[in-house]
Amino acid sequence: MGGLETERTTTGWAARDPSGVLSPYTYTLRSTGPEDVFVKVMCCGICHTDLHQAKNDLGMSNYPMVPGHEVVGEVLEVGSDVSKFRVGDIVGVGCIVGCCRNCRPCDSDNEQYCLKKIWSYNDVYTDGKPTQGGFAGSMVVDQKFVVNIPEGMAPEQVAPLLCAGVTVYSPLNHFGLMGSGLRGGILGLGGVGHMGVKIAKAMGHHVTVISSSDKKKVEALEHLGADDYLVSSDAEGMQKAADSLDYIIDTVPVFHPLEPYLSLLKLDGKLILTGVINTPLQFVTPMVMLGRKSITGSFIGSMKETEEMLNFCKEKILTSMIEVVKMDYINTAMERLEKNDVRYRFVVDVAGSKLDQ
Repeated sequence: MGGLETERTTTGWAARDPSGVLSPYTYTLRSTGPEDVFVKVMCCGICHTDLHQAKNDLGMSNYPMVPGHEVVGEVLEVGSDVSKFRVGDIVGVGCIVGCCRNCRPCDSDNEQYCLKKIWSYNDVYTDGKPTQGGFAGSMVVDQKFVVNIPEGMAPEQVAPLLCAGVTVYSPLNHFGLMGSGLRGGILGLGGVGHMGVKIAKAMGHHVTVISSSDKKKVEALEHLGADDYLVSSDAEGMQKAADSLDYIIDTVPVFHPLEPYLSLLKLDGKLILTGVINTPLQFVTPMVMLGRKSITGSFIGSMKETEEMLNFCKEKILTSMIEVVKMDYINTAMERLEKNDVRYRFVVDVAGSKLDQ
């Protein structure tokens, strides 16, 4: 396994160029420092952002790149100053593995907004080496960015919660939208959206799913427990739903108009953007002014919120709807994700896969 003073190698599946095709790649992990946790990866969810990054859709990709930021694994070793974790613990790692620790966001437990945050992959760590993600056999992560997985929660079910789950939980928490009786909208029924329905329903909200077609209507209403389903192209249905929602969590990761959805919000309603989109969005100002509505954004969640969200999901017995795949299926899974052909999150069984072929 290696000691505290030795470097290790691991094998992951990396994109080498903007084709986004992943293949085996062996690289060095840093030695376990005093604050570090050495984690054997058990499974890792596939997020739409992994697709964006692998294909350089955002124009900032560096190769070779091992994606994956919904990581669940087992602790194999801890550094001398690690107090929160022990060997054998089942833990999670999300989108961020570093921050400056002395700015306003860091001081207020909002480290995901630190301007010097370090991404779990496609970034450079404090030692000058590239960070690599969870589509790999193991990772070394600072204990601040590791969370304990509550006992009894299945690792493959937990993985999507570390990004998709907290992406919904955080804005509901921050904007004071956790009380029962609220009327919420979930725009887009993918990995984040399906967790949005489940979490909002567990908070006691009346939940409307808003989608571009009716092909997910039965799933939304019968399988996920949504209360209503709106097709955005149905002018009559959209008109009837005008001025009815306290908030909309917009999970759509591609360009789309905002005005149809702004019309659904009540006075002081919030349209909360959570999808990564690399083209400008548009709206006319009266849509916001005549109702004192807000267009705002939210990005994943803090480590504190991640822990709260996991405990909330355990208490409410919330799970993600997943399709488990082996690593050798990863490129097909990415292609299917691009076509929105997954219900609702792929999770890679990393520990059960042969990574070097």
